[in-house]
Amino acid sequence: MAELVLFNKPFQVLCQFTDRRNDPDKPPRQTLADWIALENVYPAGRLDFDSEGLLLLTDDGSLQHRIASPSQKMPKTYWVQVEGDITDEALSQLTAGVELKDGKTRPARARRMKNPEVWPRVPPVRHRESVPTSWIELTITEGKNRQVRRMTAAVGFPTLRLIRYRIGDWTLDNLAPGQYRTLAVHMPATRQTAGNQRSRRRSRS
Repeated sequence: MAELVLFNKPFQVLCQFTDRRNDPDKPPRQTLADWIALENVYPAGRLDFDSEGLLLLTDDGSLQHRIASPSQKMPKTYWVQVEGDITDEALSQLTAGVELKDGKTRPARARRMKNPEVWPRVPPVRHRESVPTSWIELTITEGKNRQVRRMTAAVGFPTLRLIRYRIGDWTLDNLAPGQYRTLAVHMPATRQTAGNQRSRRRSRS
């Protein structure tokens, strides 16, 4: 059994427990230690400093790998506020895959969505009367560096706000910014564990 922590990471909180920036001229940044009063849990994957939403942490290395490894292709769903009125063509491009400097992204799911009922961001997203904004729901199965932001920029709609809503079967539901809850996750036996169990049974017979 593994411990899994679901945390709603606020805007401009580092996805680590210490700030490794050693610059006395700049103020310290908030870290996970400012919000999570638990020991021996570590992030399963990353979430950018200027992104918000669901971050999973665990005390189990196997579960951490299953969540974070690109080879597992665990889907991650984001709510993305973009600059401009998103077009069908841009959504089709996001769905098919976008060519980035480090390669083409995998096919994704992209759709328009109504403005979600989410907390106000502090500081707020910049607002310009002459430029509309829109929200999309984007689901990807990989984790290139700042991938969602680069994808929307590549199709002509820069990201203004980015909230990760879902990872696999886990969501942000009922978690306010800065809140977390813990779950017990039953991990299936590995081949090595199963083999050890069979060996112990044979030794007792």
